[in-house]
Formats: sequence, structure tokens, C-alpha cells
Amino acid sequence: MRRFFATVPVLLVVLLALASEATAQAVRRVAHVGMLASSCAPGPIGNALSDELRKLGWLEGTTIVIECKEAGGRYDRLPALAADLVRSKPDLIVAFAPPAARAVKEATAEIPIVILYVADPVGMGLVSSLARPGGNMTGVATMVPGEFNGKMLGILRELLPQAKRLAAFINPANEIHQLLFPRDAPPSAATLGFELDVIEVREAGEIPAAIATAKAHGAEALYVVGDPILNNPPNRVPDLASQAGIPSIYLFQSNVQAGGLISYGPDMLALARLGAHYVNRILRGAKPADHWPGLG
Repeated sequence: MRRFFATVPVLLVVLLALASEATAQAVRRVAHVGMLASSCAPGPIGNALSDELRKLGWLEGTTIVIECKEAGGRYDRLPALAADLVRSKPDLIVAFAPPAARAVKEATAEIPIVILYVADPVGMGLVSSLARPGGNMTGVATMVPGEFNGKMLGILRELLPQAKRLAAFINPANEIHQLLFPRDAPPSAATLGFELDVIEVREAGEIPAAIATAKAHGAEALYVVGDPILNNPPNRVPDLASQAGIPSIYLFQSNVQAGGLISYGPDMLALARLGAHYVNRILRGAKPADHWPGLG
């Protein structure tokens, strides 16, 4: 009996020490993640990202705290919002779409950055290569650059074999539109027999006038190039295009579910879930510049 009671204080000390260490580890595991996006409103993409993070052990409010800054469709606000995020010293920043990726890249060279929905990060000069990005940025490229615009227009031609006049909505503030669209779309349109009208849309308030312009020019089809302003909310352009009687093609499936004719592009929800794995790996100690086999 004496022997049993003699060991109890030692056992209690050990248990208390282990509990204290576990508590300290739990405190250290609460990660601070910043996000920069056109909109922080709940939606399928954000839900997919959050759900995958939960599966990986990151519970919001318990093991992870997420601070989202939204530009509300105004890309001129992104640099200031990115600076605000950097000042809050997060463990990592997630940037959605090219304008946000550029703003965060210019705001910090130290905090790890995960990018999502950037079609050509190499062409934009954000990373050195897809396999070995270098620096403090990594993530998921929406597509490998190539004849993507041509493929989109080819599908539209198959659906509308008699159509001659095509309107395309682009946002000149989106670097990907500046980089890929002029190179790929006009030659493809000419080859397919489309007369192409390029209509610039810099903010959401310009969309109704853009639809009216396309209609006035005799557009028989509409190509909506992927951009947060043009694609959110997903029913905005499809509703206006439908009212104008112009069939439309989109990058995002959500726009078709909201009334558009067709979409062609990557699985956006799958990309969000893949992005969560990059966030997870970095929060657990990986470096953005690392080569991560199996993750892209």
C-alpha cells in the first residue's frame, strides 16, 4: 500500500506535465489564415475549401482562424486589402483569382501564399514554373496555357453552326485576360468563321450596358471569359443574356446551373479541395518553393 501511494505524486506530476504540453501544442496548432477574394460570401467554392480543411483536421475557430478580405468587385481595392492582411501577420494567405494573387504577391515576399483560380501563374510572372514555383507562392493553376480559348469557341461553333457574330466579355483589369485572350481568341474566332466583338467590363455595374451593346451589334452568341466580376453572382450574366436572347458559354458550371447555355472548364470544386491540401501542407511545415509530387 505504501508503495502505491508513494507513486501517485510522481504519476500526477507526469500527467500534469503531459496535459500541459498537450494544451500548449493545441494552442500552437491554431493557425491564422488570411484570404483575399472578390467576395467572401458563402458559396460552393468556399464551402468545398472549408470542408476539405475540416477533413484534414483544421476546424475553424478551434484549430484555424480564417480572416477574409473582399474587394466587392473593385480590383483597385485589392492592394490595400492585401497590405491589411500582411499587417495582421497570418501564417498563410490564400488568394483567389489573378488580381488578388498579384496584389498579395506584391504585398509580401515572406508570408506563404496559396493561389487558386489563376490560369497561367508562370506567364504572369508569379512563379518560376509549375513544378518548382520558387519564392513564397504556390497553389493550383486553373488550366495549362494553350489553345483553351480556341477550344471554348470551337464548342460554341458546334452548338451554333450558323452563328456569325460573337461577343466576348473580358475584364482588362484581369492580367490573364490581357495575357491569354488577345493571343488565342481572335485567331480562333477567325478560323471558325466568327466576327468577334470584344467588350470590356471593368465592374459589375457595366454588365447590363455590355449586354445591350452586344445585342445592338447583332451578337448571336456570347463568350464570358472567366472573372469574378463576370461570374458572381452566377445568375447575373445568364439572366441578362437570356432576356436579350443571346446564348452564352462560360468557364464555370455554376453559370449554367443559373441559366447559361454551356460551360467548359476545370472542376472548380475539385480545385478548391486540392487547394486545401496546399494550405494543410504549408501549415504543417512545408515550404511554398518545394516540389510536391501528387499535388501538381
